[in-house]
Parts: sequence; structure tokens; C-alpha cells
Amino acid sequence: MGWELDWLENRARLTPDSIALIEAEKNQMLTYKEINNRANGLAGWLADQGIGKGDRVALLSPNHISYFDLLFACGKLGAIFVPVNWRLSSEEIKYILQDCTPKIIGCHSNFSNIVMKVTNKHSKMIQTNSDRYEQIVKNKIEGMEKTAFLETDPLIIIYTGGTTGKPKGVVLSHQSIIWNAINTIISWGLNEKDVTLTYLPLFHTGGLNALSIPLLMSGGKVVIADQFDPVQAMDYLNSYKCTIVLFVPTMYHMISEKPEFSYASFPFTKTFLSGGAPCPLEIYAKFKNKGLQFKEGYGLTEAGPNNFFIGLEDADRKRGSVGKPMIINEVKIVKEDGTEARENETGELLIKGKHTFSHYWNNEEATKDAKKNDWLHTGDLARKDSEGYYYIVGRKKEIIITGGENVYPLEIEQWLSAHPDINEAAVIGLPDEKWGERVSAFISLKVDGALTVEEVQMYCRSKLGSYKIPRTIVILDELPKTHVGKVDKKELKRIGIQFQIEK
Repeated sequence: MGWELDWLENRARLTPDSIALIEAEKNQMLTYKEINNRANGLAGWLADQGIGKGDRVALLSPNHISYFDLLFACGKLGAIFVPVNWRLSSEEIKYILQDCTPKIIGCHSNFSNIVMKVTNKHSKMIQTNSDRYEQIVKNKIEGMEKTAFLETDPLIIIYTGGTTGKPKGVVLSHQSIIWNAINTIISWGLNEKDVTLTYLPLFHTGGLNALSIPLLMSGGKVVIADQFDPVQAMDYLNSYKCTIVLFVPTMYHMISEKPEFSYASFPFTKTFLSGGAPCPLEIYAKFKNKGLQFKEGYGLTEAGPNNFFIGLEDADRKRGSVGKPMIINEVKIVKEDGTEARENETGELLIKGKHTFSHYWNNEEATKDAKKNDWLHTGDLARKDSEGYYYIVGRKKEIIITGGENVYPLEIEQWLSAHPDINEAAVIGLPDEKWGERVSAFISLKVDGALTVEEVQMYCRSKLGSYKIPRTIVILDELPKTHVGKVDKKELKRIGIQFQIEK
């Protein structure tokens, strides 16, 4: 049986004249009626281009209204929206576009050259910051014919890094998006009076689904901003009267280091929320000293991403905790032997609920590894205390999270090892006050002095996205090994920390 729910249209009918989106740099405000009309206009144009149920529509853009135009237009047509991480290298972007095969690519003029370089002749391109695009979205279409689809049909594909070096397309269904939003609205108590500031990239689930979609569904305001600047961010929080905000720890570090932070007040902001990576406890302290409410969340693309809630009164008492599972999901911690962990025992975090992803695009094997009996195996290690509060204590997979971006060491190791002068390579994350973790490479050379640190970094720039390039490179005579002959990454971490201290 088909499903024709269009929650944006319903929201526009309930509160047509309420402000929904604000583009901060231009102070451009759009009401719910206007964003629904834009989505209808764009959906009509996409349908004329042959876009229908199941077709992919990609976007490369800085934070911009077009993310919401395309997402909602795809929702009306049963098509699939694919926001692409423009920070990736052209080779990585090419792989993603070849994998999802979009019929149309929306593109901001900043990235036109990249798209033309990597796209194929079967994809049409529309420039989303052009006069033509604005004419399309302002084309009034009344009584648009509904497309019937299932709740479980795909709505968004968000690509994440893959442990094999290839990005994986996380498929989020209509059901995933809606239940993540409902869970968030109910658990966090969001309503039409709430306002958020979205600096997180809208090609990430954190920018799109953590607060933006839930707030729009509840009738609140979403302020879109690009090019994070800590002083400007503080100004926007006050000038737009933001009540709740999600930043990654790196952003909070940059804000708290500014002299303006010491005398700034935030009378409207009830909740400062940190996500994307574990937050240093000193940031908690800096916000507490100013009497500001600060707490952490936990999520991942495959899980919607929201999964836990912690009350403001408990966030300080339970520093470092992500709280308790939200109201419409299930969580458990499982040890290596498959048994459920007891109080304060560490194991892998498993999540279950309608907000989780359905599958990886074109990757059945990875889907089977990640989702078993409807339980999402996160790869993250966690523990639960005696009061039922959860703590993320590590990563089962060797993911490095730097500035909120996931980096997979194997991809970098493979590229380094491909260099003719490099004998061995290993990559780990080292603690970094600003970025959370610093991508750090340890190499040995086939001939002593064959490469300098600068040459290694230049080699990495030719293939890898900027945030994946090792900031620390240590050249060793030989990489330390365990007793079974594997590279000893624990020893590398010790060496790396000592190297940072001496440097």
C-alpha cells in the first residue's frame, strides 16, 4: 500500500507565516509556506527532467537553502537526495557519483569545475546559486499530484568513509528521518519557540538531521550559516535568539579560546550541545564557569543520528556521559563473547529502532556486518553506570575523528604504502586540543633520507581530502611490532605523544 505523507506541506498548512529558515550571511528569511512552495516548484521541474521514484539527485554546495529545496522536492517525488561532501578529493567525489549514479547534480558555482571534471555525460547539472535556479523554485505549482511510496523507501543517501578506503552510502528511509525527528522532538522537548544555528555541514547527518529537520518538523527556526568563525558564531547565537545549538568540540574549543567569550553572555541559549566526537572535559568547565548549560550527545549516520538524551541538571553531574536512550529506541552493550555487558562493563554499543538506516547503497556485505537481527552494530565501545547513564569510551574500529570528520587510517596507510620510497606506514589519532584528534602518520623509508616530511604531506594532498592529510608525520627506522608481527599501534601512540611533547 502506498504512502503519501508530506509533513512539510502539513507544517506549512499549520503555520504558513512562521519563519522556517534564515540564511545568516544575507539575513534572508523564508516562511514555511515559502519553503514548501519552493520544494513544489523544484519538484515540478525535476519531474519534467524525468526524475521519479528511486532516482538520485546529488548536491555539492556549502551550507545553503538548496539543501532543503532538494531534500523536500525529492521527498515529494519519491526520489533520493544525495548530499556530497565537497571536502573530499576529486577522486573520492568521482567514486561517490559513479556509485549512486545521479540523474541530476545540483551544484554551487564554487564547485562547478569539480563536478564537470568528475561527472559523466548521463548526469544533468543545475547551478543552485543562479538566477535560473531561483526562477525554478519560485514557479508556483498548486495541487501537485502525490507520489505513492513506502515508509521504508529511501529518501537520503549520506556517504561516510569506508574501512576499505571506499565511502559507503548510508541509506536513510522516509521512516528513518521521521522517527529520528519524532524521537528528538519528544525526548528533547523541542517546540515552535526553538531556534538553532546550523554551522555543521549539511552534507553530514549532524547538520541535516540532528537538529535542523526535527526543528522544522516542530515548527521552529533553523539559521543556516557557513564558514565557521567563533566570534561571528557568538554574535549569531544572540542576534537570532538561538535556544539550542549543536557544535563539534573543535568549534567549542575555538569559541572558548577567544577573549570575547570571557565577557559574552547568551541569554537565549538554553542548551549548548556537543557531538561528533568525545568532548574534552575542560570545555565543560569553561561553560560551567559562565553559568551556561552544556552537554554531549552521541550519534552516527547509520542511526539517524540521535540516540541519547541527558537532562541539563545531570549533564554536569555526569560529565562525559551521553545520557540515557531516547524514548523510541532500544540500546544494549554487548561483550566480545556475545553476552550483554553488566553495570560498568565495556562492550560494543548496539542500537535498534525505526530511526536506523536501512542498508548501505550497493554494499550488501557491509550491510550484513553492520545490521544483524535489526540491531545496528555501531563499532563504538561503551559502558553503562549504576544509574543507567551511558558513556562512550572508545572505538572498536580505528576511526580517527578530527574536527568532527571521520578519518579511516587504512585508506591513508594504503596510499602511503603505495609510494615507492616508503617501506611501512601506520596511521593513528593523537590527542589534539583544537581538533579533538590529530591524524598522525608513522613511516619507515626504504632508503634513509629518501623523503622529507613536507614531501610526504605533498604526496598525500595529491589524493586525499584536506582533513585526512597527516598533521604529524614521524619517520622511524622501523615501525614497532607486537609479538605476532603486527604494527604495535599502542607503542606508536606512546611515541607520538612523546614526539609532540618534545616538539
